[in-house]
Amino acid sequence: MDLNNGGPDTGRMGSIACLLSAVGFGVMAVFAKLAYDDGVSLEALLLVRFGLAGLLLLLIAQARGRLRGLGRQAVVAGLLMGAVGYALQAGLYFAALTRVDASQVALVFSVYPLLVMVMAVLTRRERATRRRSLGVVVALGGVALVLGGASSGSFDLAGSACALGSAVVYTCYILVGDRVAGADPLAFATLVCCGAFGTFGVWSAVHGVPDLGFAAQGWLWLALIALVSTVGAILLFFAGLARVGPSVAALLSIVEPVVTVASAALVFGESLSLQQALGGALVLGTVLVVQWPGGSTGARVAPQQAAPELRSVT
Repeated sequence: MDLNNGGPDTGRMGSIACLLSAVGFGVMAVFAKLAYDDGVSLEALLLVRFGLAGLLLLLIAQARGRLRGLGRQAVVAGLLMGAVGYALQAGLYFAALTRVDASQVALVFSVYPLLVMVMAVLTRRERATRRRSLGVVVALGGVALVLGGASSGSFDLAGSACALGSAVVYTCYILVGDRVAGADPLAFATLVCCGAFGTFGVWSAVHGVPDLGFAAQGWLWLALIALVSTVGAILLFFAGLARVGPSVAALLSIVEPVVTVASAALVFGESLSLQQALGGALVLGTVLVVQWPGGSTGARVAPQQAAPELRSVT
């Protein structure tokens, strides 16, 4: 599949790519929980996840000649986004999970689509539309219902601050990625994963290599995390991002926490309350509204109208 082809259905295909990416990222929590049950540590998960994903993407990109001709600026941007942006976002998110219930972390983190939309409008990257603004509000309300029904325990300020910090970092990651990923999502995803692996590799060299002697089934869950929830999800996200813009990509990605709750219910037998079902319906309904003919996918500012510093880097 060529991720760069254009055509009349570009916006629709971009939306589908973003939704599939959200599913891939959404099931990662289930894979991670199963991996933890089989003795995989957090440090090992992060190191192996980005190591396997980076290697696979590197082989694919090299075989397809996608790394040739990349400018130094694009290479440095991709590696830095992985080493700093993606690694920091993952670190803050999983640090929050050590202190706060997963549902509460996901709820706080899910403010990032609103942050992306606000920043995209403020930087004149996209136009504000009534439908898009309403969609973000309704989607966030739906996520609040879905995850509010699953939350338990007391509110932890430090953990919530880590989750909010993760959302802020991810906002910057999406907006910067929109500038530099459009030329070749496969090459850019490769650089991002290799950069993140470099960060966790240095961390392991300084603090000691994590124990990798866990059960073979633990490696299965790590492989699924790397293949489905990293390689596939990242490629699909960047492909969709290049087609529909950061605000719509972020809005469609809000399906991710709904997938997390639903997949946890399916795998671990957790039942969904009426409140959660209603919230899921609101989120999915928002996706339909955004994709309805005349929706917000056409609200992206044309390149000639955008500020020069916000155009894609090739």
